[in-house]
Amino acid sequence: MSKDFINIRNKKAKYEYAFIDTYEAGIKLLGTEIKSIREGKASIMEGYCYFKNEELYVKNIHISEYSFGSGHNHDPLRERKLLLHKRELRKLEDNLTKGGNNTIIPLRLYINDKGIAKMEIALATGKKLYDKRSSIKDKDMKREHDRRLKI
Repeated sequence: MSKDFINIRNKKAKYEYAFIDTYEAGIKLLGTEIKSIREGKASIMEGYCYFKNEELYVKNIHISEYSFGSGHNHDPLRERKLLLHKRELRKLEDNLTKGGNNTIIPLRLYINDKGIAKMEIALATGKKLYDKRSSIKDKDMKREHDRRLKI
């Protein structure tokens, strides 16, 4: 494990979506972007993924400008290309186009042991209001059960 452990999570994702499948993707970044991520100055809460010319891009993730960057700083909200194997891209695109209300959302942005930025993405479907309520109820029941076991 690297000494500067970076793990930026999308905390709303588990509440808003039901996950079908997850993937680990590389992300194409500029030099000042990776430096900002290493400082922990990024947010993926509003992000979503889409296909353009058979390539997967992520949009609306915010990577702050690098504090020591000069005039060569990046645009914080620019779209970034995700790097996956072709068979994974085809599988994701097929699941999006075959119907339903599936979407691809970012779950986690992290730096692996080799120092490479990776993004965990999920093929997901949106939860209805009653699904969200049952998720909260299950979580509360599990917490109460764990408390009783500790006593």
